[in-house]
Amino acid sequence: MDLDFAKSDGLVTAVIQDSASGRVLMVGYMNEEAFRKTVETGFATFYSRSRRKLWQKGETSGHRLIVKEISTDCDRDAVLLRVDPQGPGVCHDGYESCFYRRLEDGRWVESEPRAYDPAAVYGSQA
Repeated sequence: MDLDFAKSDGLVTAVIQDSASGRVLMVGYMNEEAFRKTVETGFATFYSRSRRKLWQKGETSGHRLIVKEISTDCDRDAVLLRVDPQGPGVCHDGYESCFYRRLEDGRWVESEPRAYDPAAVYGSQA
């Protein structure tokens, strides 16, 4: 599976794309262990840089990402995961995608309605 984890302090960038719509849902990071677990389980697993631990997407919300296909870039330091998202959204702010803000006239504006209530899923910690 020969990815270049050394280039970015043991991590590769993971771009997550909805396999049905093609929409980019989120970007995360994987160390070797997270990548291995993703391949073994079929569920997207990431490395949290802030918490310094592995986490499987959906472990709290139930909004897991079923991996359909994994590709890498020419430098082998980034991966693209085409996924089947389970749940109304992947963003911890309650949106379908983490990319719900669009730059308009020099300001970031929310470009879509919330897909779910994050307080109901995560409590007051969202």
